Amino acid sequence: MLSYIVTPFFFVAFGITLLVFHPILWLSLNLFGYPGIKRTVSLLNLSLMRSTNILGTTYKFSNPYNIPIDRPLIIVTNHQSMYDIPPIIWYMRKHHPKFVSKKELGKGIPSVSYNLRHGGSVLIDRKDAKGSIIEIGKLGAYIEKHNRTAVIFPEGTRSRDGHPKPFKPMGLKMLMKKAPSALIVPISINNSWKLVRFGKFPMGLGAKVSFDVHEPIENNGDLDELLAKTEAAVVSGINSFK
Repeated sequence: MLSYIVTPFFFVAFGITLLVFHPILWLSLNLFGYPGIKRTVSLLNLSLMRSTNILGTTYKFSNPYNIPIDRPLIIVTNHQSMYDIPPIIWYMRKHHPKFVSKKELGKGIPSVSYNLRHGGSVLIDRKDAKGSIIEIGKLGAYIEKHNRTAVIFPEGTRSRDGHPKPFKPMGLKMLMKKAPSALIVPISINNSWKLVRFGKFPMGLGAKVSFDVHEPIENNGDLDELLAKTEAAVVSGINSFK
């Protein structure tokens, strides 16, 4: 019952944030180029996180490693809800995270769609496997050239109950191939699925969302070994389903 009462306040705050930042993103890009939109995107995602505080959501981001900012990264993580994304953008903002997203998100969502189209991320058609791999390869080449970060959810779709799904290897292998100097950074996400435990409405209350960064892995050229090590690291830190 409390969820039904609180959720509309969250949706209003979340929606206003997206609407307010949309013209700011446009101005930032057109007046200041990439540095402008990058800073604005960081603040947008901090604001989106703060809107979830209305639901009693808390965030904990644990990173005991000194991850370099002068080389490309590939962040590999499990996927539990769309609310996984703002904390990664905010807490990893020094590394310029870019996402592999489904093409449906590229239109119709204030701020979010604009950033996906203009901020360096790639949009894929999940029904077009060949075309998706090509786009992911472009992202790999982009981060290799500009020392930025690709974020990929290799499960392919989010887990609705916290249980990890098997990794789909092709996209991650393509990133590793096209960005051979990138450091692989596994991250385990817990409890963000609880925000959407009831579906789209009402929202779940009091979720304690955590992000645990594991020891980065160097690309030794053996993509199968890298994939296995990365998946094992991510799965080892998932505990929200227990």
